[in-house]
Amino acid sequence: MDSKRNRTIKKQIWLNADEKLKLSTLAKEIGKNESYVIRSLISGCQLKEKPDDRFYDLIKVLRKTSHNMNQIAAKAHSLGFIDELAYKKEVDKLDSFIDELKEKFIRNNGSDKK
Repeated sequence: MDSKRNRTIKKQIWLNADEKLKLSTLAKEIGKNESYVIRSLISGCQLKEKPDDRFYDLIKVLRKTSHNMNQIAAKAHSLGFIDELAYKKEVDKLDSFIDELKEKFIRNNGSDKK
């Protein structure tokens, strides 16, 4: 059985109109389905609103910048005139910054790895 589909117990719940609206609104805000919301709340995870497209555009720019820095470092290394260790440290800082952004805006207490 697929490890992502290991749920074999179905639970039916009853909600009033206000509760259903809250559940569906929360699911839409975080960009997940209602089952995910319920399972996350049961697990004690803090749900975070899904960031808008500007966040993802920023991540793309940062990733491209990091990639370009690595290409420049490789070329500079072949020419022999850059402090490769210092440059790698800067690339690692940039990558850490990207991971922190994702943790803050996307992941739910480390339980939802995108």
